[in-house]
Amino acid sequence: MRPYFEKMAGFGKELKENRIVRSKESRAKLEAVEAEITAARKARQDAGIPAAKINERGMLTIWQRLEYLVDAGSWCPLHSLYNPEDNPEGTTNVVDGLGKIAGRWAEIVGFDNKVLAGAWIPGQAENILRVTNLAKRLHIPLVWLVNCSGVQLPEQEKFYADRRGSGTCFYRHAELEQAGIPVLAGIYGTNPAGGGYQGISTTILLAHKDANIAVGGVGIVSGMSPKGGFDAEGLEELIAKTRNFSERPPGRVETHYGETGFFTHVYNEEKEVLDGIKQYMRAIPAYDPMFFRVAEPAEPRLPAGDLYHLLPFNQKEAYIFDDILARLVDGSENMEFRPGYGPEMYTGLVKIDGMLIGAIGNRQGLLPKGYPEYADYPGIGGKLYRQGLIKLNEFVTLCGRDRVPIVWFQDTTGIDVGDQAEKAELLGLGQSLIYSIQQTDVPMMLVVLRKGSAAAHYILGGPTANRHNAFTLGTAATEIYVMHGETAAVATYARRAVKEKDSGRPLEPLAQKMNEMAKKYYDTSRPDYCARHGFVDEIVDLTALRNYLKAFAGAVYQNPQSICPRHHMLLPRIIRG
Repeated sequence: MRPYFEKMAGFGKELKENRIVRSKESRAKLEAVEAEITAARKARQDAGIPAAKINERGMLTIWQRLEYLVDAGSWCPLHSLYNPEDNPEGTTNVVDGLGKIAGRWAEIVGFDNKVLAGAWIPGQAENILRVTNLAKRLHIPLVWLVNCSGVQLPEQEKFYADRRGSGTCFYRHAELEQAGIPVLAGIYGTNPAGGGYQGISTTILLAHKDANIAVGGVGIVSGMSPKGGFDAEGLEELIAKTRNFSERPPGRVETHYGETGFFTHVYNEEKEVLDGIKQYMRAIPAYDPMFFRVAEPAEPRLPAGDLYHLLPFNQKEAYIFDDILARLVDGSENMEFRPGYGPEMYTGLVKIDGMLIGAIGNRQGLLPKGYPEYADYPGIGGKLYRQGLIKLNEFVTLCGRDRVPIVWFQDTTGIDVGDQAEKAELLGLGQSLIYSIQQTDVPMMLVVLRKGSAAAHYILGGPTANRHNAFTLGTAATEIYVMHGETAAVATYARRAVKEKDSGRPLEPLAQKMNEMAKKYYDTSRPDYCARHGFVDEIVDLTALRNYLKAFAGAVYQNPQSICPRHHMLLPRIIRG
């Protein structure tokens, strides 16, 4: 298969000077948003007790543990701004991301011991479920750094129960283990109740000498007051028991290493725990990357810095998607699938770090005259038409057949609408694409370059419409909504505007309402809002996108659940003809 993959066709045009000049303002806006996101990420990292105070206690912070554990240059943080319940701490109290440990990719997550001693707080369970879903979809180890003081009791009703509550996280660990995916844990500090179950639900437990895990903590030493309430005498008894508990908490090393054997190893130094994790990661089966590489890794021929001039901040300005993709893939090379059909969509094979990846993206601007063929109006890029949907169904199905993972690049205004579109079967073809995606059973990731809107956000690799999306990234230009705010205002108030006009009432108040609605849409679709509420898993600088693509490709091919030999592949042969 060397002729197919080693030297693909080059694509993407060099950036011209006039484009650099014209995009100066757009670049400034993109970089300003990235700076805001970076500042917010830094504020979240600085939350809680200062690192110096944690270090004075003889402990490392979660960030210091990660820095020591993760191979240099491989860390790709996720959910760094995720805070769906708007906790005042600005966090769900866990830190996670993709990274290499001892040369092997893993999804890594840990409690933030700087904030509330790593307690469970609102939104944390949902964050952890995203983490376990990612490990399952990529079929890579999940590595935990456990340092959890248990449930933040005053807000327990927000996350304890329900089908996606904190207990679901323990079931997910069992699910990963049953799928052959190990869950490793380095355990630090005092971990009662939810912290204890977090520790015990993992596969391998590596503990620091001062660590403990237990069913209950100080809060349930005595259970309920026998008097049905509290008084000074009862509190004196509680104080005495609490002091004894603090000195000798249950579930210490001598119990879980010396008697139960739950702790596999115990270490005197914090970093030794992390060294132990590295040792176990080396022992986990994984293919050498050369097993799946179709060519030697190569940097893109065109520079990533060009992306700031090629991706317009203005949502209404067109651009050439192929030029974007050419700055992200090996050698700026590709094999395009059906280039003359469904021109609103790019589909093709590319290489990321020498690995074969299927790439899909929305093209922008005016489409060829006479397209779409079923309508008497011109086609506009970003919208989906009949041929594009058919091509997507074909390409996705073939990627599934050949076991090729897919990266989606989304910038869409939706699926074509109107009676002509309905007669062209677009409603059914959109649902067919969801069916095609679901039956592939290959890992996918999504990059929302700019707009994610309407049902097209679902069917173009969106996380809410399939179980194969490992994670979703956004950029400084990302907006996600049902429809653009101005369009939504028209859809909501058009009939009322007619009534107001016919009754002779002034239109200014209605115009004000429409402007307010458009503004609300804008505010609730910004990149930071999308990150905080989980519409995307991370907002990424444009120049860092390729790092995440490499992490995805490396993780997917590390230990895949199924393999199609290269010489059995059908898709490249179809492309070549």
